[in-house]
Amino acid sequence: MNFNLQPVLENDLCILSSLEENDFDALYQVASDPKIWEQHPNKDRWKKEVFQNFFEGAIKSKGAFKIINKATGEVVGSTRFYDFNQEEDCIFIGYTFYAVSCWGKGFNLSVKKTMLDYLFEYVSKVRFHIGAENIRSQIAISRVGAKKIAEEEVAYFGEKPKLNFVYEIDKEEWSR
Repeated sequence: MNFNLQPVLENDLCILSSLEENDFDALYQVASDPKIWEQHPNKDRWKKEVFQNFFEGAIKSKGAFKIINKATGEVVGSTRFYDFNQEEDCIFIGYTFYAVSCWGKGFNLSVKKTMLDYLFEYVSKVRFHIGAENIRSQIAISRVGAKKIAEEEVAYFGEKPKLNFVYEIDKEEWSR
């Protein structure tokens, strides 16, 4: 791999920086809202012990970010790069969530564009796992320009497999 999985990325709304062990409390303050997880395959991730497992997986991935609102300096969510595949020249973006206060305000599109601009300097395809019941995220990723290409069972870190849709966007589509 010839690129950094945790660069500092920035746009008009946010700063994405490496998720660190000492970010747990700030991130859990966001994640403890059950509304965030309503459509997610893991609907109880708002519970501290369940979120602790998610957070541990994020740290171990070495590709996770905290999302900081530039206007307030507050942590408002998390996302990550994962499953780089050199043979297929692709990587995944996922495990993304935002504070409800950020919904509908352009944060997701802004963050995804910033991440994609960075990744397409190094890979030709970016993929996303979206929970089969997560209509909100399916709509959001379609707005970014990704297309559904498959369905597969995905086991999140320390959890049972759940049905996810796989979406993909390639460098050519992105640069149009």
